[in-house]
Amino acid sequence: MRAVNTLINMARSTGGRFRLAAIAEAWSWAGLLAGMCLKYLVVHNPLGVQIMGPIHGVLFLLYVIATIQVAAELRWSRTTRLVALIAAIPPLTTWPFERWALKRGMLVDMDETASA
Repeated sequence: MRAVNTLINMARSTGGRFRLAAIAEAWSWAGLLAGMCLKYLVVHNPLGVQIMGPIHGVLFLLYVIATIQVAAELRWSRTTRLVALIAAIPPLTTWPFERWALKRGMLVDMDETASA
């Protein structure tokens, strides 16, 4: 129940939605890589790729949308925006970018910090 409350609270802010999108996109990459491993190395069955491919595609697009939204709202520099978008291309890179941005306070709106 606590995990569900944490997810709900994260989804209430732009930075939180970005964090959710980054983590989900990274996990979907992992799932797609596992599906490709099964398809090409283990069972030679495309089912894993057929399932994870569309899921990853949707989560990739959600990550791009979340990146554009958070970058605009929290006034990220052009360089940070570009790095965030490029992070979606190599496997599993959105999650380390999310951790980097979180540690630097780049995912918290100034209104949130003032009211805390």
